[in-house]
Amino acid sequence: MNSLSNIWIHPKTSVAGLLIGITTIAGVFSQHGITLGTAGSGTVVSLAGALATAILGLLARDPETSPATSTSSITSTAKLGVWALIALLLPFTGGCSGTTVAQDIVNWTPALQSAVATVDSSAALLNPADAAVFLAATTGFDVASNALVIQAKAYLANPSATVLAQLQSQVVVFQQQVNAALLASAKITNPASQQHALNEINVVGTAVNAIFALVTSISSKAAVARMASQSTIKLAAVAPYQDHGVIVAIVAEHYSEPVALARVQVAFSERSAIQAGF
Repeated sequence: MNSLSNIWIHPKTSVAGLLIGITTIAGVFSQHGITLGTAGSGTVVSLAGALATAILGLLARDPETSPATSTSSITSTAKLGVWALIALLLPFTGGCSGTTVAQDIVNWTPALQSAVATVDSSAALLNPADAAVFLAATTGFDVASNALVIQAKAYLANPSATVLAQLQSQVVVFQQQVNAALLASAKITNPASQQHALNEINVVGTAVNAIFALVTSISSKAAVARMASQSTIKLAAVAPYQDHGVIVAIVAEHYSEPVALARVQVAFSERSAIQAGF
């Protein structure tokens, strides 16, 4: 009875213990090849482990609260953890069809086109030398954006294996262009110009990587491996130049969800992509 009452008296500790248990079990399952099904380019087990780790991080970063508000704050955190778990697991347990994912891909295209249009006009805000670097880095964005939008709409209209293969190739091409642009813009010497250039590219990259994650979630392991082999500039190489605050804010706004949930989604997506070889 005391053990049960302690759960309610110390909910944050109890939630943390549960998450640690999930992480531990997920690690054991992975070592023994138990997957419990696929989750995009990873497995349900890896998803559960990554999610538990991310929520543990959220708990650890919770600000200190007064005794009067601590219980409600902890309860809210626990509820968020459960909400995030349900929200992220449903698409990978049969809750989303290929058509739903295809529509979600298309839903990202207006944000992508808007971001590319902003990039086109941003060079005028930089000094000539920095503008030249920025323009050279982003010169292929318009063509790549138009091609990706066309392929996304084509797949929604005809979700066949052939059209999906074309979409897979195009999203990798654009992601590689974004990665190359981040590396090139990082070489701009003027701090203000560099930050502005990286910010604009990060906005484009958020939409591209969101579409990329959705495409890989409906792709076979063989297709994901092929896409990874085409990715010469890996995510780890551009990680220092990605603004996760911007990325998370865009994802949260797009899906009309809490920032904390978007942070978990972004973290899991990035971890899955890196594990898949991107």
